[in-house]
Amino acid sequence: MSPVLLFLIPVGIAVIAALCMFGGALFGMWLQKRLPKHHLDKESHETVKVGIGVIATVTALVLGLLVSSAKNTYDTLNTGLVKVSASIILLDQTLVEYGPEAQPIRAQLRNNLTATIARLWPGQSTNAPVLASIEKSHGLENLQIALEQLTPQTNLQRESLADARQIAGELMQTRWLLIEQAQTQLPVPFLVVLIFWLTIIFMSFGLFAPRHGTVIVVMFNCALAMAAAIFLVLELSQPLTGLIRLSSASMLDALRHLSQQ
Repeated sequence: MSPVLLFLIPVGIAVIAALCMFGGALFGMWLQKRLPKHHLDKESHETVKVGIGVIATVTALVLGLLVSSAKNTYDTLNTGLVKVSASIILLDQTLVEYGPEAQPIRAQLRNNLTATIARLWPGQSTNAPVLASIEKSHGLENLQIALEQLTPQTNLQRESLADARQIAGELMQTRWLLIEQAQTQLPVPFLVVLIFWLTIIFMSFGLFAPRHGTVIVVMFNCALAMAAAIFLVLELSQPLTGLIRLSSASMLDALRHLSQQ
């Protein structure tokens, strides 16, 4: 699946949600003209208002939790990238302490970091999905193999090599943790139910609303606002693709640090 398609999926879902909600409001206005008058009297209005109030409360709670959960996912991945960047700098410094024998591994580390940045952010030379390309990369595995092949000659080299192997192992663990967290998706049935609730709410609005242009415009803007919230949830849930992407600042800083030594 191309990055463009990955971006268009949240947009398409948000558009569908907006159409469902606005369509529900228009359907309610249509019903208003065709239902018997006693179905729309004050008592009926109060009963419908209470029922819709319950649905609206649950919907607001669920949507708020979804936004909070998606933001937490985004922040967790961002923190993970910062941690990875710091670990890469620390690993490079440890290899410097080891000595000239580790220079090829340092060059390999820089190349791996450059390739990772190219996959995650604009400028990448492939249209392959970001997570798939990262999963298939073997940069850290090759780095660990290279570290295993080093033969320390002094106590300082032995200590530096032990530290480097530990950092590389932690990097590998963090890498897979980030990959698994980034693949967490909002369940489709859950999303369908949420849009259904919102459509019911908008239909109730249209059922008792005056039928004129101002109300229709307000209903349309409200539908867009709720669809934007759904779009925000979907975008924050996939921080490696789409419009709201993770910042590359920490990784670029790490690359600049590696390039200066």
